[in-house]
Amino acid sequence: MKKIHSIILLACATILGSCGEGFLEKTPQGELIQDQIETPAGVEGMLTGAYGLVNGNVNGTWGNYSSAPSQWLFGEVGADDAHKGSNNGDQPNMNQVELHDVSTTNDNTEIMWNRYYEGVARCNNTLRLLKAVQAGTSKLSDARAKEVEAEARFLRAHYYFFLRRVFVNIPYIDENVSSEDAMKVTNEEEVYPMIQADLEFAVANLPPTWDAANIGRASKVAAQAYLGKVLLYQKKYGEALPLFTTVIGARPSIETIPFENNFDVTKENGPETIFASQHAINPDGGGDNANVGDMLGGFYGTAPVSCCGFYQPSFDLVNSYRVAANGLPMLDGSYRTNPYKSDFGLTGNAKAQYAVDTTIAFDPRLDYTVGRRGVPYRDWGVMPGDAWIRDPAYAGPFVGVKHMVDGAVRGTETVAGAPYITSLNVNIIRLADVYLMAAECYVEQNNLGAALNLVNKIRLRAAKLPPKMVGNSRAAKYNVQQYGSFANQDQARTAVRFERRLELALEGHRFYDLVRWGIAKQTIESYSAFEGSLLSAFLNIHFEPKDEYFPIPQQQIDRSQGALKQND
Repeated sequence: MKKIHSIILLACATILGSCGEGFLEKTPQGELIQDQIETPAGVEGMLTGAYGLVNGNVNGTWGNYSSAPSQWLFGEVGADDAHKGSNNGDQPNMNQVELHDVSTTNDNTEIMWNRYYEGVARCNNTLRLLKAVQAGTSKLSDARAKEVEAEARFLRAHYYFFLRRVFVNIPYIDENVSSEDAMKVTNEEEVYPMIQADLEFAVANLPPTWDAANIGRASKVAAQAYLGKVLLYQKKYGEALPLFTTVIGARPSIETIPFENNFDVTKENGPETIFASQHAINPDGGGDNANVGDMLGGFYGTAPVSCCGFYQPSFDLVNSYRVAANGLPMLDGSYRTNPYKSDFGLTGNAKAQYAVDTTIAFDPRLDYTVGRRGVPYRDWGVMPGDAWIRDPAYAGPFVGVKHMVDGAVRGTETVAGAPYITSLNVNIIRLADVYLMAAECYVEQNNLGAALNLVNKIRLRAAKLPPKMVGNSRAAKYNVQQYGSFANQDQARTAVRFERRLELALEGHRFYDLVRWGIAKQTIESYSAFEGSLLSAFLNIHFEPKDEYFPIPQQQIDRSQGALKQND
Protein backbone atom coordinates (compact mmCIF):
# COMPACT_ATOMS: atom_id res chain seq x y z
CA MET A 1 0.00 0.00 0.00
CA LYS A 2 1.95 2.99 -1.22
CA LYS A 3 0.61 5.73 0.96
CA ILE A 4 -1.46 8.56 -0.40
CA HIS A 5 -1.85 11.83 1.42
CA SER A 6 -4.58 14.30 0.60
CA ILE A 7 -6.17 17.32 2.20
CA ILE A 8 -9.20 15.19 3.01
CA LEU A 9 -7.16 12.56 4.80
CA LEU A 10 -5.22 15.12 6.79
CA ALA A 11 -8.52 16.66 7.86
CA CYS A 12 -9.89 13.23 8.75
CA ALA A 13 -6.83 12.56 10.82
CA THR A 14 -7.28 15.58 13.04
CA ILE A 15 -10.90 16.68 13.06
CA LEU A 16 -12.25 14.49 15.86
CA GLY A 17 -9.66 15.63 18.34
CA SER A 18 -9.36 19.26 17.35
CA CYS A 19 -12.76 20.83 16.61
CA GLY A 20 -14.54 22.66 19.40
CA GLU A 21 -18.32 22.92 19.64
CA GLY A 22 -20.38 25.65 18.05
CA PHE A 23 -17.75 27.59 16.14
CA LEU A 24 -20.20 30.23 14.91
CA GLU A 25 -22.53 27.19 14.58
CA LYS A 26 -21.41 26.86 10.97
CA THR A 27 -19.26 24.44 9.01
CA PRO A 28 -16.40 26.36 7.39
CA GLN A 29 -16.15 25.76 3.65
CA GLY A 30 -13.55 23.16 2.72
CA GLU A 31 -13.63 21.54 6.17
CA LEU A 32 -15.20 18.22 7.03
CA ILE A 33 -17.53 17.70 9.97
CA GLN A 34 -17.97 14.46 11.88
CA ASP A 35 -21.24 13.53 10.15
CA GLN A 36 -19.49 13.68 6.78
CA ILE A 37 -16.73 11.24 7.76
CA GLU A 38 -18.82 8.99 10.03
CA THR A 39 -19.03 6.39 7.27
CA PRO A 40 -17.13 3.22 6.37
CA ALA A 41 -15.22 5.21 3.76
CA GLY A 42 -14.35 7.80 6.39
CA VAL A 43 -12.95 5.09 8.65
CA GLU A 44 -10.80 3.71 5.84
CA GLY A 45 -9.56 7.19 5.03
CA MET A 46 -8.74 7.85 8.65
CA LEU A 47 -6.80 4.59 8.83
CA THR A 48 -4.81 5.56 5.74
CA GLY A 49 -3.95 8.79 7.50
CA ALA A 50 -2.75 6.78 10.49
CA TYR A 51 -0.39 4.83 8.23
CA GLY A 52 0.86 8.15 6.87
CA LEU A 53 3.03 8.91 9.91
CA VAL A 54 5.08 5.73 9.56
CA ASN A 55 7.48 7.76 7.41
CA GLY A 56 7.82 10.32 10.22
CA ASN A 57 6.44 13.19 8.15
CA VAL A 58 3.33 15.36 8.49
CA ASN A 59 3.86 17.41 5.33
CA GLY A 60 6.57 18.94 3.20
CA THR A 61 10.00 17.37 2.87
CA TRP A 62 12.62 19.21 4.94
CA GLY A 63 13.02 18.87 8.67
CA ASN A 64 12.02 15.25 9.40
CA TYR A 65 15.47 13.85 9.99
CA SER A 66 15.19 12.82 13.62
CA SER A 67 11.77 11.22 13.06
CA ALA A 68 13.00 9.13 10.11
CA PRO A 69 11.78 5.52 10.27
CA SER A 70 15.41 4.51 9.74
CA GLN A 71 16.23 6.25 13.05
CA TRP A 72 19.64 7.11 11.61
CA LEU A 73 20.24 9.98 14.01
CA PHE A 74 19.33 8.45 17.37
CA GLY A 75 19.94 4.83 16.41
CA GLU A 76 23.22 5.07 14.49
CA VAL A 77 24.86 8.49 14.94
CA GLY A 78 24.10 8.15 18.64
CA ALA A 79 26.05 4.89 18.68
CA ASP A 80 29.37 3.77 17.15
CA ASP A 81 28.28 3.10 13.57
CA ALA A 82 28.08 6.57 12.04
CA HIS A 83 28.88 10.26 12.28
CA LYS A 84 26.48 13.10 11.68
CA GLY A 85 28.66 14.02 8.72
CA SER A 86 28.55 17.25 6.73
CA ASN A 87 30.65 19.72 8.74
CA ASN A 88 30.79 20.65 12.39
CA GLY A 89 28.66 23.78 12.01
CA ASP A 90 25.79 22.24 10.02
CA GLN A 91 22.80 21.10 12.11
CA PRO A 92 24.75 21.67 15.36
CA ASN A 93 21.99 20.16 17.50
CA MET A 94 22.76 16.83 15.90
CA ASN A 95 26.25 17.14 17.35
CA GLN A 96 24.63 16.98 20.79
CA VAL A 97 23.15 13.59 19.92
CA GLU A 98 26.47 12.25 18.67
CA LEU A 99 28.39 13.56 21.67
CA HIS A 100 25.68 12.58 24.19
CA ASP A 101 25.12 16.04 25.56
CA VAL A 102 21.53 16.74 24.52
CA SER A 103 19.72 19.80 25.85
CA THR A 104 16.03 19.96 26.70
CA THR A 105 15.51 22.42 23.83
CA ASN A 106 17.13 20.32 21.11
CA ASP A 107 14.87 20.51 18.05
CA ASN A 108 15.56 16.90 17.10
CA THR A 109 13.86 15.54 20.21
CA GLU A 110 10.95 17.96 19.72
CA ILE A 111 10.44 16.72 16.14
CA MET A 112 10.62 13.09 17.23
CA TRP A 113 8.05 13.70 19.95
CA ASN A 114 5.66 15.69 17.75
CA ARG A 115 5.68 13.37 14.74
CA TYR A 116 5.14 10.15 16.65
CA TYR A 117 2.48 11.56 18.95
CA GLU A 118 0.75 12.80 15.80
CA GLY A 119 0.81 9.15 14.70
CA VAL A 120 -0.71 8.12 18.03
CA ALA A 121 -3.42 10.77 17.65
CA ARG A 122 -4.35 9.52 14.19
CA CYS A 123 -4.64 5.96 15.47
CA ASN A 124 -6.84 7.09 18.36
CA ASN A 125 -9.03 9.12 16.02
CA THR A 126 -9.42 6.09 13.77
CA LEU A 127 -10.54 3.97 16.71
CA ARG A 128 -13.00 6.62 17.90
CA LEU A 129 -14.52 6.98 14.46
CA LEU A 130 -14.70 3.22 14.00
CA LYS A 131 -16.67 2.89 17.23
CA ALA A 132 -19.08 5.62 16.15
CA VAL A 133 -19.62 4.09 12.71
CA GLN A 134 -20.18 0.60 14.06
CA ALA A 135 -22.84 1.97 16.40
CA GLY A 136 -24.81 3.28 13.41
CA THR A 137 -26.70 1.65 10.57
CA SER A 138 -24.15 2.06 7.76
CA LYS A 139 -21.11 0.25 9.02
CA LEU A 140 -18.23 -1.98 8.07
CA SER A 141 -18.59 -5.73 8.19
CA ASP A 142 -17.72 -7.19 11.57
CA ALA A 143 -14.67 -8.89 10.09
CA ARG A 144 -13.35 -5.71 8.50
CA ALA A 145 -14.06 -3.72 11.65
CA LYS A 146 -11.84 -6.11 13.60
CA GLU A 147 -9.10 -5.72 11.01
CA VAL A 148 -9.30 -1.94 11.11
CA GLU A 149 -9.08 -1.96 14.89
CA ALA A 150 -6.12 -4.33 14.72
CA GLU A 151 -4.32 -2.20 12.12
CA ALA A 152 -4.86 0.97 14.13
CA ARG A 153 -3.67 -0.67 17.33
CA PHE A 154 -0.63 -2.15 15.59
CA LEU A 155 0.30 1.30 14.32
CA ARG A 156 -0.28 2.86 17.73
CA ALA A 157 2.02 0.24 19.27
CA HIS A 158 4.66 1.08 16.67
CA TYR A 159 4.50 4.82 17.38
CA TYR A 160 4.64 4.28 21.13
CA PHE A 161 7.53 1.82 20.82
CA PHE A 162 9.61 4.34 18.89
CA LEU A 163 8.80 6.99 21.51
CA ARG A 164 9.54 4.61 24.39
CA ARG A 165 13.00 3.77 23.05
CA VAL A 166 13.98 7.44 22.73
CA PHE A 167 12.38 9.00 25.82
CA VAL A 168 11.51 6.01 28.10
CA ASN A 169 9.15 8.00 30.35
CA ILE A 170 6.24 9.04 28.16
CA PRO A 171 2.51 9.70 28.66
CA TYR A 172 0.14 7.02 27.36
CA ILE A 173 -3.02 8.33 25.71
CA ASP A 174 -5.56 6.06 24.03
CA GLU A 175 -8.87 6.60 22.26
CA ASN A 176 -10.76 6.82 25.56
CA VAL A 177 -8.89 9.94 26.69
CA SER A 178 -10.37 13.28 25.61
CA SER A 179 -8.26 16.08 24.18
CA GLU A 180 -8.74 18.07 27.39
CA ASP A 181 -7.72 15.17 29.62
CA ALA A 182 -4.77 14.23 27.40
CA MET A 183 -2.91 17.32 28.60
CA LYS A 184 -3.20 16.05 32.18
CA VAL A 185 -1.75 12.59 31.61
CA THR A 186 1.56 12.08 33.40
CA ASN A 187 4.59 10.19 32.18
CA GLU A 188 5.06 8.13 35.33
CA GLU A 189 3.49 4.87 34.11
CA GLU A 190 5.40 2.24 32.14
CA VAL A 191 3.89 2.00 28.65
CA TYR A 192 5.19 -1.43 27.62
CA PRO A 193 2.09 -3.28 28.93
CA MET A 194 -0.19 -1.15 26.74
CA ILE A 195 2.09 -1.55 23.71
CA GLN A 196 2.07 -5.28 24.30
CA ALA A 197 -1.73 -5.40 24.61
CA ASP A 198 -2.16 -3.58 21.30
CA LEU A 199 0.18 -5.99 19.54
CA GLU A 200 -1.50 -9.03 21.09
CA PHE A 201 -4.81 -7.79 19.71
CA ALA A 202 -3.16 -7.27 16.32
CA VAL A 203 -1.75 -10.82 16.34
CA ALA A 204 -5.22 -12.20 17.07
CA ASN A 205 -7.08 -10.18 14.44
CA LEU A 206 -4.83 -9.37 11.47
CA PRO A 207 -4.69 -11.60 8.37
CA PRO A 208 -1.46 -13.54 7.72
CA THR A 209 -0.98 -11.74 4.40
CA TRP A 210 -2.61 -9.10 2.20
CA ASP A 211 -3.24 -9.14 -1.52
CA ALA A 212 -1.12 -7.11 -3.93
CA ALA A 213 -3.47 -4.13 -3.74
CA ASN A 214 -2.81 -3.81 -0.01
CA ILE A 215 0.93 -4.34 0.17
CA GLY A 216 2.40 -2.51 3.14
CA ARG A 217 -0.47 -3.01 5.57
CA ALA A 218 0.33 -4.55 8.92
CA SER A 219 -0.12 -8.34 8.86
CA LYS A 220 -0.32 -11.04 11.49
CA VAL A 221 3.30 -11.94 10.75
CA ALA A 222 4.36 -8.33 11.27
CA ALA A 223 2.45 -8.18 14.55
CA GLN A 224 4.07 -11.41 15.75
CA ALA A 225 7.54 -10.10 14.93
CA TYR A 226 6.84 -6.73 16.55
CA LEU A 227 5.35 -8.30 19.68
CA GLY A 228 8.41 -10.53 19.93
CA LYS A 229 10.65 -7.48 19.66
CA VAL A 230 8.79 -5.64 22.41
CA LEU A 231 9.07 -8.71 24.65
CA LEU A 232 12.76 -9.04 23.84
CA TYR A 233 13.35 -5.43 24.91
CA GLN A 234 11.86 -6.44 28.26
CA LYS A 235 14.14 -9.51 28.41
CA LYS A 236 11.14 -11.85 28.19
CA TYR A 237 13.07 -14.32 26.06
CA GLY A 238 10.84 -17.31 26.65
CA GLU A 239 7.75 -15.39 25.50
CA ALA A 240 9.47 -13.76 22.54
CA LEU A 241 11.09 -16.85 21.05
CA PRO A 242 7.94 -18.72 19.91
CA LEU A 243 6.80 -15.60 18.08
CA PHE A 244 10.13 -15.31 16.29
CA THR A 245 10.19 -18.98 15.32
CA THR A 246 6.66 -18.68 13.93
CA VAL A 247 7.70 -15.72 11.77
CA ILE A 248 10.80 -17.57 10.57
CA GLY A 249 8.67 -20.56 9.65
CA ALA A 250 6.31 -18.37 7.64
CA ARG A 251 9.04 -17.11 5.30
CA PRO A 252 11.64 -18.72 2.99
CA SER A 253 14.95 -19.61 4.58
CA ILE A 254 17.11 -16.50 4.85
CA GLU A 255 19.99 -17.82 2.76
CA THR A 256 17.68 -18.04 -0.28
CA ILE A 257 16.86 -14.31 -0.19
CA PRO A 258 19.59 -12.03 -1.60
CA PHE A 259 20.90 -9.55 0.98
CA GLU A 260 21.10 -6.73 -1.56
CA ASN A 261 17.38 -6.97 -2.44
CA ASN A 262 16.57 -5.23 0.85
CA PHE A 263 18.04 -2.01 -0.53
CA ASP A 264 16.83 -2.26 -4.13
CA VAL A 265 13.86 0.01 -4.88
CA THR A 266 12.77 -2.37 -7.67
CA LYS A 267 12.52 -5.35 -5.33
CA GLU A 268 10.64 -3.85 -2.37
CA ASN A 269 8.19 -5.73 -0.15
CA GLY A 270 9.86 -9.04 -0.92
CA PRO A 271 9.95 -12.12 1.32
CA GLU A 272 12.41 -10.56 3.77
CA THR A 273 10.26 -7.52 4.52
CA ILE A 274 8.23 -7.96 7.70
CA PHE A 275 7.11 -4.36 8.19
CA ALA A 276 8.34 -1.38 6.21
CA SER A 277 7.70 2.31 5.84
CA GLN A 278 6.20 2.61 2.37
CA HIS A 279 7.57 5.45 0.27
CA ALA A 280 6.51 6.88 -3.07
CA ILE A 281 7.03 9.86 -5.31
CA ASN A 282 3.73 11.78 -5.57
CA PRO A 283 1.92 11.79 -8.91
CA ASP A 284 2.75 15.50 -9.18
CA GLY A 285 6.44 14.74 -8.60
CA GLY A 286 6.43 15.90 -4.98
CA GLY A 287 8.29 14.05 -2.27
CA ASP A 288 6.35 14.34 0.99
CA ASN A 289 5.33 10.66 0.74
CA ALA A 290 8.90 9.64 -0.07
CA ASN A 291 11.86 8.82 2.15
CA VAL A 292 12.28 12.35 3.45
CA GLY A 293 13.85 11.21 6.71
CA ASP A 294 17.04 10.07 4.99
CA MET A 295 17.35 12.94 2.52
CA LEU A 296 20.35 14.56 4.23
CA GLY A 297 22.31 11.40 3.43
CA GLY A 298 22.83 12.52 -0.15
CA PHE A 299 26.48 13.20 -0.88
CA TYR A 300 28.42 16.32 -1.84
CA GLY A 301 30.64 17.93 -4.44
CA THR A 302 30.80 15.99 -7.72
CA ALA A 303 28.53 13.15 -6.58
CA PRO A 304 25.57 12.41 -8.87
CA VAL A 305 23.34 13.04 -5.84
CA SER A 306 24.83 16.14 -4.26
CA CYS A 307 23.15 17.15 -1.00
CA CYS A 308 23.80 17.22 1.84
CA GLY A 309 26.78 15.21 3.03
CA PHE A 310 25.34 13.82 6.27
CA TYR A 311 25.35 10.32 7.77
CA GLN A 312 28.85 8.98 7.23
CA PRO A 313 29.92 5.52 8.43
CA SER A 314 32.56 5.47 11.15
CA PHE A 315 36.06 4.01 10.95
CA ASP A 316 35.02 1.64 13.71
CA LEU A 317 32.08 0.27 11.73
CA VAL A 318 34.17 -0.16 8.56
CA ASN A 319 36.92 -2.00 10.39
CA SER A 320 34.45 -4.26 12.18
CA TYR A 321 33.94 -5.96 8.79
CA ARG A 322 37.55 -7.14 8.79
CA VAL A 323 37.84 -10.90 9.28
CA ALA A 324 40.50 -13.17 10.66
CA ALA A 325 42.20 -15.82 8.54
CA ASN A 326 39.37 -18.23 9.37
CA GLY A 327 36.77 -15.89 7.86
CA LEU A 328 35.23 -15.06 11.23
CA PRO A 329 34.80 -11.64 12.88
CA MET A 330 37.42 -10.32 15.26
CA LEU A 331 35.22 -10.53 18.35
CA ASP A 332 38.07 -9.48 20.63
CA GLY A 333 38.20 -5.98 19.12
CA SER A 334 41.50 -6.59 17.32
CA TYR A 335 39.97 -5.19 14.15
CA ARG A 336 41.08 -1.82 15.53
CA THR A 337 44.75 -2.85 15.35
CA ASN A 338 46.42 -1.27 12.31
CA PRO A 339 43.02 -0.08 11.06
CA TYR A 340 42.03 0.34 7.44
CA LYS A 341 41.65 4.09 6.74
CA SER A 342 41.15 4.26 2.95
CA ASP A 343 43.00 7.39 1.75
CA PHE A 344 42.41 9.28 4.98
CA GLY A 345 45.48 11.24 6.10
CA LEU A 346 47.32 10.94 2.81
CA THR A 347 48.58 14.05 1.01
CA GLY A 348 50.22 15.02 -2.26
CA ASN A 349 51.11 12.25 -4.69
CA ALA A 350 50.20 9.54 -2.19
CA LYS A 351 46.66 10.92 -2.06
CA ALA A 352 46.38 11.46 -5.80
CA GLN A 353 47.73 8.03 -6.71
CA TYR A 354 45.86 6.08 -4.05
CA ALA A 355 44.58 2.69 -5.11
CA VAL A 356 42.34 0.52 -2.95
CA ASP A 357 44.19 -2.28 -1.16
CA THR A 358 42.54 -5.42 -2.49
CA THR A 359 44.47 -7.73 -0.14
CA ILE A 360 42.53 -6.84 3.03
CA ALA A 361 40.19 -9.58 4.21
CA PHE A 362 36.67 -8.17 4.58
CA ASP A 363 33.19 -9.52 5.05
CA PRO A 364 31.53 -8.70 1.68
CA ARG A 365 28.65 -6.96 3.44
CA LEU A 366 31.04 -4.03 3.90
CA ASP A 367 30.79 -2.91 0.29
CA TYR A 368 27.00 -3.21 0.27
CA THR A 369 26.82 -1.03 3.38
CA VAL A 370 29.67 1.48 2.98
CA GLY A 371 31.03 3.39 -0.02
CA ARG A 372 34.83 3.66 -0.02
CA ARG A 373 37.32 5.14 -2.43
CA GLY A 374 38.33 2.93 -5.34
CA VAL A 375 35.35 0.56 -5.06
CA PRO A 376 32.31 0.62 -7.37
CA TYR A 377 29.35 2.30 -5.71
CA ARG A 378 26.02 0.83 -6.85
CA ASP A 379 25.84 1.62 -10.60
CA TRP A 380 27.23 5.14 -10.12
CA GLY A 381 30.81 4.23 -10.97
CA VAL A 382 33.88 4.02 -8.76
CA MET A 383 33.61 6.03 -5.54
CA PRO A 384 36.29 8.77 -5.90
CA GLY A 385 36.73 9.58 -2.21
CA ASP A 386 36.88 13.19 -1.01
CA ALA A 387 35.18 14.52 -4.15
CA TRP A 388 31.88 13.13 -2.80
CA ILE A 389 32.41 14.19 0.82
CA ARG A 390 31.82 17.56 2.42
CA ASP A 391 34.49 17.56 5.12
CA PRO A 392 36.56 14.35 5.34
CA ALA A 393 38.74 15.79 8.10
CA TYR A 394 35.66 16.13 10.29
CA ALA A 395 33.72 12.90 9.65
CA GLY A 396 35.99 10.62 7.67
CA PRO A 397 36.29 9.22 4.14
CA PHE A 398 33.22 6.95 3.92
CA VAL A 399 29.62 7.25 2.71
CA GLY A 400 26.54 5.07 3.20
CA VAL A 401 25.03 2.75 0.59
CA LYS A 402 21.77 1.32 1.90
CA HIS A 403 19.72 4.53 1.74
CA MET A 404 20.54 5.48 -1.86
CA VAL A 405 19.11 4.13 -5.15
CA ASP A 406 20.75 3.12 -8.41
CA GLY A 407 21.32 5.75 -11.05
CA ALA A 408 19.30 3.70 -13.53
CA VAL A 409 16.07 4.42 -11.64
CA ARG A 410 16.85 7.97 -10.58
CA GLY A 411 14.44 9.41 -13.15
CA THR A 412 11.43 7.55 -11.72
CA GLU A 413 12.32 6.82 -8.10
CA THR A 414 13.60 10.22 -6.95
CA VAL A 415 12.20 13.74 -6.87
CA ALA A 416 13.12 15.73 -9.97
CA GLY A 417 15.79 18.26 -9.04
CA ALA A 418 16.16 16.68 -5.60
CA PRO A 419 17.42 13.12 -6.20
CA TYR A 420 18.40 12.78 -2.54
CA ILE A 421 14.66 12.30 -1.89
CA THR A 422 13.94 8.74 -3.00
CA SER A 423 11.01 6.35 -3.00
CA LEU A 424 13.08 3.62 -1.34
CA ASN A 425 11.16 1.92 1.45
CA VAL A 426 12.71 1.56 4.91
CA ASN A 427 12.52 -1.85 6.55
CA ILE A 428 11.50 -1.38 10.17
CA ILE A 429 11.66 -5.13 10.78
CA ARG A 430 13.15 -7.54 8.26
CA LEU A 431 13.66 -11.28 8.43
CA ALA A 432 17.37 -11.18 9.28
CA ASP A 433 16.50 -9.02 12.29
CA VAL A 434 14.05 -11.71 13.41
CA TYR A 435 16.66 -14.46 12.95
CA LEU A 436 19.13 -12.61 15.13
CA MET A 437 16.56 -11.72 17.77
CA ALA A 438 15.62 -15.41 17.93
CA ALA A 439 19.32 -16.31 18.18
CA GLU A 440 19.62 -13.88 21.07
CA CYS A 441 16.75 -15.61 22.86
CA TYR A 442 18.38 -19.01 22.33
CA VAL A 443 21.65 -17.72 23.78
CA GLU A 444 19.92 -16.39 26.89
CA GLN A 445 18.26 -19.81 27.30
CA ASN A 446 21.72 -21.40 26.83
CA ASN A 447 20.59 -23.27 23.70
CA LEU A 448 23.82 -22.49 21.89
CA GLY A 449 23.29 -24.97 19.07
CA ALA A 450 20.06 -23.34 17.97
CA ALA A 451 21.66 -19.88 18.14
CA LEU A 452 24.63 -21.14 16.11
CA ASN A 453 22.31 -22.46 13.40
CA LEU A 454 20.56 -19.10 12.94
CA VAL A 455 23.75 -17.04 12.95
CA ASN A 456 25.37 -19.37 10.44
CA LYS A 457 22.42 -19.03 8.08
CA ILE A 458 22.89 -15.26 8.11
CA ARG A 459 26.59 -15.74 7.39
CA LEU A 460 25.91 -18.28 4.65
CA ARG A 461 23.71 -15.70 2.93
CA ALA A 462 26.46 -13.07 3.28
CA ALA A 463 28.96 -15.39 1.59
CA LYS A 464 26.75 -15.42 -1.51
CA LEU A 465 27.06 -11.68 -2.15
CA PRO A 466 28.56 -10.92 -5.59
CA PRO A 467 32.06 -9.48 -5.11
CA LYS A 468 32.71 -5.86 -6.00
CA MET A 469 35.34 -5.76 -8.74
CA VAL A 470 38.22 -3.36 -9.38
CA GLY A 471 39.19 -4.11 -12.93
CA ASN A 472 39.62 -7.87 -13.02
CA SER A 473 40.29 -8.16 -9.30
CA ARG A 474 38.02 -8.32 -6.30
CA ALA A 475 37.97 -5.12 -4.27
CA ALA A 476 38.95 -7.09 -1.17
CA LYS A 477 39.92 -10.54 -0.09
CA TYR A 478 36.29 -11.30 0.67
CA ASN A 479 35.83 -14.06 3.17
CA VAL A 480 32.93 -14.93 5.44
CA GLN A 481 32.75 -18.35 7.03
CA GLN A 482 30.42 -20.04 9.48
CA TYR A 483 31.13 -20.69 13.14
CA GLY A 484 32.02 -24.29 13.96
CA SER A 485 30.65 -23.98 17.47
CA PHE A 486 30.23 -21.58 20.36
CA ALA A 487 32.58 -22.42 23.21
CA ASN A 488 30.27 -21.02 25.87
CA GLN A 489 27.36 -18.68 26.45
CA ASP A 490 29.55 -15.59 26.67
CA GLN A 491 31.15 -16.24 23.29
CA ALA A 492 27.74 -16.99 21.76
CA ARG A 493 26.32 -13.75 23.15
CA THR A 494 29.23 -11.74 21.76
CA ALA A 495 28.95 -13.44 18.36
CA VAL A 496 25.20 -12.82 18.05
CA ARG A 497 25.59 -9.18 19.03
CA PHE A 498 28.45 -8.68 16.60
CA GLU A 499 26.45 -10.31 13.82
CA ARG A 500 23.60 -7.87 14.43
CA ARG A 501 26.03 -5.03 13.87
CA LEU A 502 27.39 -6.47 10.63
CA GLU A 503 24.03 -7.43 9.19
CA LEU A 504 21.90 -4.47 10.29
CA ALA A 505 24.46 -1.65 10.21
CA LEU A 506 23.04 1.78 9.37
CA GLU A 507 19.46 0.54 9.71
CA GLY A 508 18.72 2.29 13.01
CA HIS A 509 19.11 -0.50 15.58
CA ARG A 510 22.56 -0.05 17.07
CA PHE A 511 22.10 2.49 19.88
CA TYR A 512 18.94 0.82 21.14
CA ASP A 513 20.68 -2.57 21.09
CA LEU A 514 23.60 -1.25 23.13
CA VAL A 515 21.23 0.23 25.70
CA ARG A 516 19.07 -2.86 26.13
CA TRP A 517 22.19 -5.04 26.40
CA GLY A 518 23.49 -2.79 29.17
CA ILE A 519 26.79 -2.12 27.39
CA ALA A 520 26.23 1.37 25.98
CA LYS A 521 28.69 3.14 28.29
CA GLN A 522 31.60 0.77 27.80
CA THR A 523 31.03 0.44 24.06
CA ILE A 524 30.65 4.14 23.27
CA GLU A 525 33.53 5.27 25.47
CA SER A 526 35.82 2.60 24.00
CA TYR A 527 34.69 3.63 20.53
CA SER A 528 35.39 7.27 21.36
CA ALA A 529 38.97 6.46 22.31
CA PHE A 530 39.54 4.65 19.00
CA GLU A 531 37.56 6.91 16.66
CA GLY A 532 38.84 10.03 18.39
CA SER A 533 42.42 8.99 17.69
CA LEU A 534 41.57 9.50 14.01
CA LEU A 535 38.88 12.20 14.16
CA SER A 536 39.47 14.54 17.07
CA ALA A 537 35.86 15.78 17.24
CA PHE A 538 34.82 12.46 18.74
CA LEU A 539 37.49 12.04 21.39
CA ASN A 540 36.62 11.96 25.09
CA ILE A 541 32.89 11.23 24.80
CA HIS A 542 31.62 10.55 28.30
CA PHE A 543 28.51 8.40 28.54
CA GLU A 544 26.44 8.43 31.71
CA PRO A 545 23.38 6.34 32.68
CA LYS A 546 21.11 9.29 31.84
CA ASP A 547 22.44 9.18 28.27
CA GLU A 548 20.64 5.90 27.65
CA TYR A 549 17.59 7.99 26.82
CA PHE A 550 16.84 11.56 25.85
CA PRO A 551 15.30 14.53 27.66
CA ILE A 552 11.60 15.27 27.32
CA PRO A 553 11.36 18.36 25.08
CA GLN A 554 11.04 21.42 27.31
CA GLN A 555 8.24 22.75 25.14
CA GLN A 556 6.20 19.66 26.02
CA ILE A 557 6.97 20.05 29.72
CA ASP A 558 5.75 23.65 29.58
CA ARG A 559 2.58 22.79 27.68
CA SER A 560 1.66 20.06 30.15
CA GLN A 561 1.49 22.59 33.01
CA GLY A 562 3.23 20.24 35.40
CA ALA A 563 1.81 16.89 34.27
CA LEU A 564 5.03 15.77 32.58
CA LYS A 565 8.18 15.31 34.62
CA GLN A 566 11.61 15.75 33.06
CA ASN A 567 13.78 12.66 32.79
CA ASP A 568 16.55 12.48 35.38
